[in-house]
Amino acid sequence: MSTEEQVREFGRVWAAAEERGDTSTLAGLATDGFRLVGPLGFVLDRDQWLARYDGGALVTEKLDWAEVEVRSFGATAIAIGVHEQVATHQGNPASGRFRATHVLVREDDRWRLAGIHLSPIGGPPPFAPGGPRP
Repeated sequence: MSTEEQVREFGRVWAAAEERGDTSTLAGLATDGFRLVGPLGFVLDRDQWLARYDGGALVTEKLDWAEVEVRSFGATAIAIGVHEQVATHQGNPASGRFRATHVLVREDDRWRLAGIHLSPIGGPPPFAPGGPRP
């Protein structure tokens, strides 16, 4: 199986674990030094990331990981795609569509997730050719 196929399969396993709130599987997928940069710039370490599901605080009804482009750099892979979720956090809507970058590293002959960075997907900036004018 190619690196791209392995990373895509890893993404499917990760998304399914997020939908189930399966912190045991998620813990096994993430490195000890894992960091998540959320869509508003907050940073969670591995323990905080896993704790999102404690007591039902985060409920992910659906998570789609699509339009994924994989780039391999030896023992590191970067996957950039679209992360679309239907979720609530502490009863508040947490649904959204984000551009996501996953950083994976090879540890003990398997891929592990070292980081995720989420950014809201917006339109082009006003100064872009063909963009909105003030």
